[in-house]
Amino acid sequence: MKKIVKTIALTALALAFAGTVSAQDAVAGKWKGEFDSQIGLQKYTFDFKVQGTNLTGQAFGIRENGTNDVAITEGTVTTNGIFFVEPLKFDDNELRIEYTGKLNGDEIKFHRKVGDVAEEDLVAKRVKAGDVKSEAPEPETKADTNSPPAKP
Repeated sequence: MKKIVKTIALTALALAFAGTVSAQDAVAGKWKGEFDSQIGLQKYTFDFKVQGTNLTGQAFGIRENGTNDVAITEGTVTTNGIFFVEPLKFDDNELRIEYTGKLNGDEIKFHRKVGDVAEEDLVAKRVKAGDVKSEAPEPETKADTNSPPAKP
């Protein structure tokens, strides 16, 4: 009887560990998402790094009135999802933005709580190697340089 209980316990532990490892591997990398909020359209890029159950990385946001680039804090990855905090300074206010996410293939469905001010839902999609594009603005086009020189 003890042998059966031991076998079941070891099997459950192995399955739990295997689920955690695949969730960790699946979350690491770049993700992009956008959503409407009280301050307008926001576009985010998340760059997640995972070590064990710890989640770190960067959150880069673009909005109508500026950008933010902050280090992710308090991040965790479990078989049930991910959690992290984006500490953001908005005007002269420090905001704690909490994210709770559920991974589904190449999408993470997030619920975002902005202090006691607002809550939003967004979907971030994995950025695949062929999809990586520069965030820099397109260069300006110059006037046609093939016109004849002006006569003196």
